[in-house]
Amino acid sequence: MIISISQMRSVRLREDESSGQSYTASCLCGSAPCILCSCCPDSRNSTVSRLLFTAFLFLGVVVSIIMLSPGVESQLHKLPWVCEEGAQNLVVLQGHIDCGSLLGHHAVYHMCFAMAAFFFLFTLLMICVRSSRDPRAAIQNGFWFFKFLILVGITVGAFYIPDGSFSNIWFYFGVVGSFLFILIQLVLFVDFAHSWNQQWLCKAEERDSRAWYAGLFFFTLLFYTLSIAAVTLLFIYYTQPGACHEGKVFISLNLCFCVCVSIIAVLPKVQDAQPNSGLLQASVITLYTMFVTWLALSNVPDQKCNPHLLTDFSNETVLAGPEGYVTRWWDAPSIVGLVIFILCTLFISLRSSDHRQVNSLMQTEERPPILEATQQQQVAAREGRAFDNEQDRVTYSYSFFHFCLVLASLHIMMTLTNWYRPSETQKMISTWTAVWVKICASWAGLLLYLWTLVAPLLLPSRDFS
Repeated sequence: MIISISQMRSVRLREDESSGQSYTASCLCGSAPCILCSCCPDSRNSTVSRLLFTAFLFLGVVVSIIMLSPGVESQLHKLPWVCEEGAQNLVVLQGHIDCGSLLGHHAVYHMCFAMAAFFFLFTLLMICVRSSRDPRAAIQNGFWFFKFLILVGITVGAFYIPDGSFSNIWFYFGVVGSFLFILIQLVLFVDFAHSWNQQWLCKAEERDSRAWYAGLFFFTLLFYTLSIAAVTLLFIYYTQPGACHEGKVFISLNLCFCVCVSIIAVLPKVQDAQPNSGLLQASVITLYTMFVTWLALSNVPDQKCNPHLLTDFSNETVLAGPEGYVTRWWDAPSIVGLVIFILCTLFISLRSSDHRQVNSLMQTEERPPILEATQQQQVAAREGRAFDNEQDRVTYSYSFFHFCLVLASLHIMMTLTNWYRPSETQKMISTWTAVWVKICASWAGLLLYLWTLVAPLLLPSRDFS
């Protein structure tokens, strides 16, 4: 008996030493997980990995923003893919800004190409990973230092891609990716509003307090008030009497669609089939639709109907060489779009939904119940590292998560460059393509939300609970 106990102790000691060595190796391969887990010792491995990949994306966004600063733009002339001829003598004429003044936009294209290529590589690599027992899961959840080196290598290589037709072709990839990411944002907003509404209703019933109902009413009224204010401002700043007919049609149509969706959300039959549906979700969708409409109108290629055009300097010719040029990219739509992008990306990284349809769409598992800490979790907490919660099955699709980051990279590229397309004459011009893509995305989002309301009525045999 004594021998068996001593053998067990020696085996346990060897296991602890092996665990410590593997943890040390993990830290050597990437110190960021160790720092993060020491701050949050009860973190799940799946959450930490998503946060770190998101940090890579945000790092690329910061680099892109730095490249759009005038001081950095003036140094980009030294790269081989920009304005090889006549970069010193380019001027702004008749509503177009030449390549020399918008080198930062080209740099953002190359930077976001590198980020999209990096995440697309992991999209392909992580297809059909079922649990952390798969050898590829170790690549997903570790080796952060080497993954950072890969990202840096791809970025350096991307900046040596000759411009040529690259920017024009990559623009259309950005259009498609941004369209899809706008829809993902809308799904996340619907899910957020649904969970918000459900939690506050439950608290109102549990505590028998009307304060929660008053809170829901207040925020619903606030969102509708902001939406009405947005419609008013859009008509004031983006339309003119006897002109801007397209803008008037877009604003009016989206306003009518939002009113219809709000009415449908509170119909008795819809309420019977979807007890948790209500005006809070509809008000969030209405406000987001007005935001996307604003983004669309900010790309209308008519200066009379768009106060955000890059040519809104003066009627004089402006020098656009490295010594003197003016660019106006950091406007209100870009700032708000960047903030919403950051919030939605963090939302993707941190949260699993309570909604079965959302989890099915986003390829995530339902939010796990709060259980007592397992022995593995306690050991991981003592060692200051994340614990593996995916030994049986993964809590999210690795491949789909990276695909969302690919779309996020394309969307932020279009956001930071204001959807301006580099033309064949080395000029950045605003196009109707961007306008129609955003308007169609708003319509597709409204249609998607409408389907969530009427699907239980049209398909009563299916479970939409």
